[in-house]
Amino acid sequence: MEKAMERQRVLLHHLQPLPSSSSQASLSVSACLAGDSAAYQRTSLYGDDVVIVAAQRTALCKAKRGSFKDTYPDELLASVLRAVIEKTKLDPSEVGDIVVGNVLGSGSQKATEFRMAAFYAGFPETVPIRTVNRQCSSGLQAVADVAAAIKAGFYDIGIGAGLESMTTSPRGWKGSVNPNVKKFEQAQSCLLPMGITSENVAHRFGVSREEQDQAAVDSHRKAASATASGKFKDEITPVNTRIVDPKTGDEKPITVSVDDGIRPTTTHSALAKLKPVFKKDGSTTAGNSSQVSDGAGAVLLMKRSVAMQKGLPILGVFRTFAAVGVDPAVMGIGPAAAIPAAVKAAGLGLDDIDLFEINEAFASQFVYCRNKLGLDPEKINVNGGAIAIGHPLGATGARCVATLLHEMKRRGKDCRFGVVSMCIGSGMGAAGVFERGD
Repeated sequence: MEKAMERQRVLLHHLQPLPSSSSQASLSVSACLAGDSAAYQRTSLYGDDVVIVAAQRTALCKAKRGSFKDTYPDELLASVLRAVIEKTKLDPSEVGDIVVGNVLGSGSQKATEFRMAAFYAGFPETVPIRTVNRQCSSGLQAVADVAAAIKAGFYDIGIGAGLESMTTSPRGWKGSVNPNVKKFEQAQSCLLPMGITSENVAHRFGVSREEQDQAAVDSHRKAASATASGKFKDEITPVNTRIVDPKTGDEKPITVSVDDGIRPTTTHSALAKLKPVFKKDGSTTAGNSSQVSDGAGAVLLMKRSVAMQKGLPILGVFRTFAAVGVDPAVMGIGPAAAIPAAVKAAGLGLDDIDLFEINEAFASQFVYCRNKLGLDPEKINVNGGAIAIGHPLGATGARCVATLLHEMKRRGKDCRFGVVSMCIGSGMGAAGVFERGD
């Protein structure tokens, strides 16, 4: 009980209204027999925390051969920006800033493309937009940046989004590498191909090929089940676009509303036949790695008091965020370090978390993080992960937030807290803690 009470005090310290707030509502610590995950009291008058009122994503499609191969990146972003506005009937001019996570391509070009996308989506010229790049956590970083800005009082309403068109964006290092990198082992490790870091994780921490293939089978099975039962319908915004036949050049209009990389018939025996991709005697294959994908996501955040004033239902509450550094040679272990840091900052313990969305960059690192933290497999990626659904680098964080919050809403009062986390190229990890909405 003392542990629960202390967590209440930490949470309440973060949640107290600013002295200048017009709200005089007070929060008090109270004993709660429902367990640590319900260990504090929040009144309906409280209006200072940052809440999420909409979280949407596109379907995720296979790069260069999927349904978005002929879709411009700014059109993908515009579709989700428009969706969160239409869903809430918010006046777009009220948005204080739009932050978009993106990894590949020229930063200056993407910044311009995203400004164009905002205009396509109906935002006036007065609403600014910027990009953020923390590699695979860029979408989550965008959400965290907006939450922090709202908490700081820079504005009351903002959008954290993410986009990646791996079909159109160039990959690989441009220009020469500073020769001084040879003097620093960890700096050299920043240049390792991601697949090699996956092999390093498997070798250093003893993650077997069988464990990796089983994780891939589970990902496809759960994603296929979620799709068949309609679980993704609330979070996916259909995109009206076009697709071009590569042989004839014929163009036809299509509406994309289903992730196209999920393979319901994936089996362990079929995956076992695949050859390692990055190392001759390795265990990382195309079947137990995340898919190269196109997609976008957007999360609309605001102060609770503003959401209440507008009568908007609250999908979730942003609690904390943490980014940490790890050895670049085994960058995939990032979530094992970031999750405890974020959960502790929220005044919680791992046992308090009801659901986890951990990006499956590679099965090796996913299995390691799950085992290292001793997490219940029934709580992790319950609707599949990046191995099945896809990993559009800059959009993954926003996609995971949307998937997590909609699943928490479905589960209701028995699901209080959730975590989104991923590893980050060059040796980092990021994690965010969210609470189910009202």
